[in-house]
Amino acid sequence: MRKKIMKIICIIIAMLMILLLIVYVNHLVHLKKEVDLRLPLGQLVEVDGHNMSVYIEGAGDTTLVFMSGGGTCSPILDFKSLYSLLSDKYQIAVVEKFGYGFSDIVDKNRDIESILEDTRAALTTAGLTAPYVLCPHSMSGLEALYWAQKYPNEVSAIIGLDMAVPAYYDYMNINIPLLQISSWAANVGVTRFIPGISDSDAVKFGTLSEKEKEIYKAVFYSRTATVTMINEMKWVKKNAETVNHRTPPQLPMLLFISDGSGGTGFDKEVWRKIPIEYLSQVDGGEYIELDCPHYVHDYEYKAISENIITFLSK
Repeated sequence: MRKKIMKIICIIIAMLMILLLIVYVNHLVHLKKEVDLRLPLGQLVEVDGHNMSVYIEGAGDTTLVFMSGGGTCSPILDFKSLYSLLSDKYQIAVVEKFGYGFSDIVDKNRDIESILEDTRAALTTAGLTAPYVLCPHSMSGLEALYWAQKYPNEVSAIIGLDMAVPAYYDYMNINIPLLQISSWAANVGVTRFIPGISDSDAVKFGTLSEKEKEIYKAVFYSRTATVTMINEMKWVKKNAETVNHRTPPQLPMLLFISDGSGGTGFDKEVWRKIPIEYLSQVDGGEYIELDCPHYVHDYEYKAISENIITFLSK
């Protein structure tokens, strides 16, 4: 009986291995077919021996730097619905951190100092000069605040797109093992068999063209839960502490705050209370509450663009 059970187990394991092999080969075939869809939309600049992607659009005396939240696979396309409404008045720059979009995947520490210096180097190499108006979404709010704390002359204002402030991470549980499972599933190609998983808010609710949606999905299958993203999450609580140990930057600041839905893990009241309390320490700080999920720029891009123009014209 025991031999029979062991035989069944061995057969099941063999079938699973064959199935995973089929899934992986399918993934490789699709990656090869999608190679043209993954050609960089912006320019690649060398930072610390690796390529970082920087997208620039529009012209003007003011440069808006869009900074993506954790795990956003294609920042250039994720922000497009919003910055396309602003590029006739301002110069737009989207920096794709290592592990995101068209940038290289690197396995290195993601302390906030390293992340910031990478971003600054990428912008400089791309030919841009400070001061900048920083437009961070979610987790990159920490980087934006630290930037303004460390290099105040380089940041003229911060426009937070439901951006994170340090206190959020006092309550947040970071599930690294789950992220590592997600990374494995993406690398093997399991994610290709999950219906709708690549249909991000930018794809479903933004203004992307059909071609841009194809590009977004192709990038998704090559930039989901990368090792760089996971390293960021390992560091994020320490990074929040680093920002929190410094005085909140005193500069014009406008925060767009969502209703907390869309994967934040917070209820509406708490999600809104935390950034408002942080903003109370900032002279000249303003906020606007939006009745939409966390990726506010994929839902309320028109209202946000109008308020940004009004804010920057003051």
